[in-house]
Formats: sequence, structure tokens, C-alpha cells
Amino acid sequence: MRTPPKTFILLNPAAGRGRALRAQPHVADYLRLQGHPAEFAQSQSAEDFERRAAEAAAAGYERIVALGGDGSFQCLVRATLGAPVALGFFPAGGGNDIAAALGIPKDPVAAAYVFLRSQPRPMDVVRARFAEKTRIYIGGGGLGLDAEAARLANGKFRRLPGAARYVASGLWALVNFQAFHLEAELDGERVLRASNPLMIAAMSNTPSYGAGIKIAPTAEIDDGLLDITLVAQMSWMRLVEAIPPILQTGNLRWPEIRRFRASRLILRVDRPEMFHGDGELLGELSPGMSLEIENLPGAIQVVAPARR
Repeated sequence: MRTPPKTFILLNPAAGRGRALRAQPHVADYLRLQGHPAEFAQSQSAEDFERRAAEAAAAGYERIVALGGDGSFQCLVRATLGAPVALGFFPAGGGNDIAAALGIPKDPVAAAYVFLRSQPRPMDVVRARFAEKTRIYIGGGGLGLDAEAARLANGKFRRLPGAARYVASGLWALVNFQAFHLEAELDGERVLRASNPLMIAAMSNTPSYGAGIKIAPTAEIDDGLLDITLVAQMSWMRLVEAIPPILQTGNLRWPEIRRFRASRLILRVDRPEMFHGDGELLGELSPGMSLEIENLPGAIQVVAPARR
């Protein structure tokens, strides 16, 4: 009988307002009953999570799993990028958009069931290169209203559940929001200049972000491309009108919305704008500077159902 891969499961106890912590004994019991014991550890912070994940990779664990939210999985990827290890994800956060893109169930025990029956598969990672630093993200990122919404979702509105947290944050951010102009170079060839001021410029590797907001419904997490969504300035009433369809299918064919695909972009703006990735503020883009966003195809191996 084949020996189960040496598995390390790193828990973010704060994820999902304690959901990950409550799920841990159930996941441990399930894995033990299936003959797949694993070592568990709890992180104390994002920095501690990354340190422990890197140590587990160096110690020879074949599979390292994040039990937490999208941010926890991002920390896991950041710490192990380039290491010969397969990653897993048992979602227990408030968003779980990355898990949805991978076909992983939202329930952590159900995710463990799928984990035991899946093989590692390649997955893309997105690199954001600022003037002074380089960061990565997995799912959705962008400039404008959604970056401000991400900031508020982690602050003022953090206690709201699911997508309501991001919708409320976006509407609140709209009160003082100032639209911006964008110039983008796509794959070193096409230069795109938005003639109308923008509210959102999103670069997505997954169909949704913000707990189910389908900003890029046709995005694939392993196709080597970024789905780019530009949303021109519109009234708050028009924005409210967009909420139901963007939560249901994301299939909005409005003149204010333009979509493109590319593997690499160079972005420039006319006013300072924060850039977020997976709900975390990664850095600021200022006038006169440029930001490179690049898809890194197949950069990691993740244990998840095969692509359909």
C-alpha cells in the first residue's frame, strides 16, 4: 500500500472569523480515518504563516495545505514559490474565490475529501512589479474603486458576510472616489488608452473576487492569460443596477465595460492609485511611474480536481 504523501496543514485561526479554527478537528479526524495523517500548525500572523510554510517546504513536506481564506493561500504561494512542493487549499475564509476557480468545495472537510482524490495540477500566479518592490497574487487584482473597496472591506465593513462586505465597501468608497485615466501596454505591442475616465481597471486570473463578484466570468486560473476589465465612470444608480447581474453571472454587455486578454501589461495612470491583489493592498502606482502585471503560467502545482 502506498505511503500517503508527507502533508503539513497550516491554519490561520482568524480566517472566516474563527471558521478555520473550528474546522481543524473535523479535518484532522477525517484525514486520520482515511489513513492520511497530517501535521497541523497554527500561525500567529501573515508573516508567521509565510515563515512556517517556507520551513515546511525546506523540511521536505511533499504537500503543504492552507486552512484559511484566499489571503492564507496567497501567503502559502508567496512562501513556497519555486519550491518542489504541491499545495492544497481547504477554504475557510470569507471569500473563497480561489477555491471556486479550482473546483474545490467551500466546506473544509469536503475539500479534504477532494484533496485525497486529486492529483497536483499546474496553476498560474500573477506578478505585480512596482518600482520599489515585487508582489504576487492569485485571483483578482486591480486599480481604482475595487482597491479602495478592498481596503474598507478589511476595515470598516469587515464584519459583514460574503459579497455584502465588498458591495457595501464599494458603495461607500464611491462617495469620495475620483475617476482616473489609464494607459496600458498589452504584451509589448498594443497600447490601450482609455478615452473615458475609469472607475475600475481589473486584472483577473479567476472569474470572481470579493466573495463572488464575477468581474471576469470567462477567466481561467491555468490558461496563461489575464482577463482585463475596464469599467468607465458611471452614476451610482447605474452602478447599483449592475450589482445583481455581476453577482449572478458577470455577463454585463454595457458600453461602460470593455474586456481584453493579455499575458503581460504595463500600466500608467494620471493620479495616484492603490493596487490590490486578492483583497490585499500590494502597492501604489503614481503618475510618471509604471506597474508591470504579468501572468506566470504554471508557476505552482496545486492539488485540485482536473480541469473540465
